[in-house]
Amino acid sequence: MKFSRIVPVVLLLLVVALALTVLHAYNIGGLPDAAPTIARWLALAVLIVYATQRRSITFWIVVSMFVGAEIGHDFPVQAQSLKVLSDVFLRLVKTIIAPLVFATLVVGIAGHADLKQVGKMGIKALVYFEVVTTFALFIGLAAINLTKAGVGISQAGVDVAAEKLQTVEQTTSDIILHIFPENIAKSIAEGQVLQVVVFAIIFAIGLAMVHGKHRRPMLEFAESLSEVMFKFTNVVMFFAPIGVGGALAYTVGKMGFAPLLNAFKLLLTLYGALAAFLLLVLVPVALIARIPLKRFIQAIAEPVSIAFATTSSEAALPRAMEAMESIGVPRRVVAFVMPTGYSFNLDGTTLYLSLAAVFVAQAAGIDLSLGQQLVMVFTLMLTSKGVAGVPRASLVILLATVASFNLPSWPVFIILGIDALMDMARTAVNVIGNCLATAVVARWEGEFIDDYVAPPITELAEADSSLAQPVH
Repeated sequence: MKFSRIVPVVLLLLVVALALTVLHAYNIGGLPDAAPTIARWLALAVLIVYATQRRSITFWIVVSMFVGAEIGHDFPVQAQSLKVLSDVFLRLVKTIIAPLVFATLVVGIAGHADLKQVGKMGIKALVYFEVVTTFALFIGLAAINLTKAGVGISQAGVDVAAEKLQTVEQTTSDIILHIFPENIAKSIAEGQVLQVVVFAIIFAIGLAMVHGKHRRPMLEFAESLSEVMFKFTNVVMFFAPIGVGGALAYTVGKMGFAPLLNAFKLLLTLYGALAAFLLLVLVPVALIARIPLKRFIQAIAEPVSIAFATTSSEAALPRAMEAMESIGVPRRVVAFVMPTGYSFNLDGTTLYLSLAAVFVAQAAGIDLSLGQQLVMVFTLMLTSKGVAGVPRASLVILLATVASFNLPSWPVFIILGIDALMDMARTAVNVIGNCLATAVVARWEGEFIDDYVAPPITELAEADSSLAQPVH
């Protein structure tokens, strides 16, 4: 059966199941007790059949979210044993952290050792990246503290003995010392992600300073490690639907559907915050830099759509580079700024991480001061560098960081159920931000061509394809 014929059947069954559930809940129509349950499971069965034909991890995550919630609702006692599935997924995710962060930061910094030749353009680009991502961070913090999406989640049934539910009191000296590793192996074993970041940054700076003959083998190793960890992440994400299903079954079995309402509130908060970031930060920046908005929007429409659909910024990179050239950004600027931005200019990801981290604290009933929130989200901003090409890698970074700040992991699995929907929006904003950054740096350098006429697409496609490859 064709997809176009299956979709209406799935939607109809879901609507019927929901209607029967509502009617039964309000005792309307004298329905048998089993009728709503049978209808829901029938709808889920058809949804599963549809998912087997789609072969999409994202779609399977959505399906598993519904199945897990239904299991938690119908079999609450048995559902609690499914927590082991989410725990397995969590352990697999934690193994990714240190090598992924180390490799991407080393390549991102040492791989651009030619910044000395690029000169002021590189410095301007990096300054722009950090300023804009800082704005994204503060907008995310403001949004989550305004909506308080995580407040009110009942912790009934949560094993507080197994979860870390209070922050550690630290002096200023303790916080400073906590940043720097004394033993990198110990930092990795304890999940101290900020210490791994500091080690990677210093290592990369040292690597950039050595002779090319000595730098090249280590840089090639870091690039290979980075690529392997990207693939490792993709393999682990194949287990994501099972982890999501187990997590939601356990959550609903223990706490009912209330946490899912908070998750939906978080989703709305993210989309609202991203819209505010676009309107309050990126649009004014474009106007100040005199970027032709209409041409810019038309040019980025396709790469942004690709990023939104695939939840991978890397998938949109070749078309994004072509799009920026088509509106008058010189190729040498595009070839440097765009790949560098993929490591250092993750506007949507930074905003999402600031929301999600504070959501975890709110869900756990922990009141973080503004200073504590800032330390945590700046850590997230650093650790997220270089992972734009990996779908849902932000979840990997979030899990590691909340653990290192002594926060519980169970609220993260509430987020996991809607992460695919959140990933679509934040990835699209990442691409928009990097495209704008490329145009702004070109204008800043005085090289933006206002009256540029783009060559035909066929000529662009025949151009040097090496420039369309991402620099990890």
